[in-house]
Amino acid sequence: MRKQILLILPLAILCTLFCSGEKTGNQRNFLWPEVDPFSTGYLEVSEVHQLYYELCGNPDGKPVFVLHGGPGGSISPYYRRFFNPEAYLIVLHDQRGAGKSKPKYELEDNTTWHLVEDIESLRNHLKLDKILLFGGSWGSTLALAYAETHPENVSGMVLRGIFTATRSEIDHFYGGGTEVFFPDVYARLKDAFGTTPTPKLILDKVKSDDPEERKKYGLAWTVYEIKLAELAVSDRRIEGMMKSPGFMEEAVALALIENHYMANGCFFEEGQLLRDAEKIKDIPAVFVNGRYDMICPPINAYRLQKKLANCRLEIVEAAGHWMGDRKMERALLRAVSEFE
Repeated sequence: MRKQILLILPLAILCTLFCSGEKTGNQRNFLWPEVDPFSTGYLEVSEVHQLYYELCGNPDGKPVFVLHGGPGGSISPYYRRFFNPEAYLIVLHDQRGAGKSKPKYELEDNTTWHLVEDIESLRNHLKLDKILLFGGSWGSTLALAYAETHPENVSGMVLRGIFTATRSEIDHFYGGGTEVFFPDVYARLKDAFGTTPTPKLILDKVKSDDPEERKKYGLAWTVYEIKLAELAVSDRRIEGMMKSPGFMEEAVALALIENHYMANGCFFEEGQLLRDAEKIKDIPAVFVNGRYDMICPPINAYRLQKKLANCRLEIVEAAGHWMGDRKMERALLRAVSEFE
């Protein structure tokens, strides 16, 4: 048994669980062994921002870009374990304002289209040709935006928990759909903010000059997300997570950057990713979605998959949004193996 770090939703909030790995035939039941980066660095992408990135696996392998969630999450050693380190060059980076990228929390020049061009800048910096895109939740949104902008540079996509950032999806996330299943959780969120929470309201609260106010509201939003992410997560478990080093700082970062994006419709025209799906219809893709994903319900993936000629959708039964669910891990490992 060995520790592995599991990401909850697009969060940078970490919890420690245990699992083992084994290989059956040409497919893996569990994750690949832990692997350390063979190179790390910073890439200056503007006068304001420097991206932290790391390279793992085989320097001559098939390049895969791992896109973390949030916005405002971060990369983790956990992400590296979905790829055969002998077959893949695994490229991970923290998006603007998040993780180890500098400066942290910075919202200036921080939009979807800046992040899209950051991927392109990093691809060019590393002198890579076509790349496989791997991401979930917001990571799926960013992958789709990049692919529709630079389809000639994409060899394939493995995406989990599809989020196309339409107004209805954002409204669902902020209680329009989730309250039906989580009335008590949503009520606590409303109580914390004193009114019906909106992205703009949450953003304004988390931008407070008072550090205690930032912590209070950042925590309220993050706990709400954690409760939605898994099929069952107890308040006691969340209380334990809150005691882990860095939890509060990451909660504030997530709440700040995520609500900055959601308050601006993720910087898309309404329905843009669905409208422009024709540009990526022939790119090989696998979508993986939990049947009971309360944050990114499978209807999002279903609607998009119908527009793509070379896309397979796997709906994982008895699974939600959480990437660390064993059934979700297996589905993602199978999908990644198809691109080796």
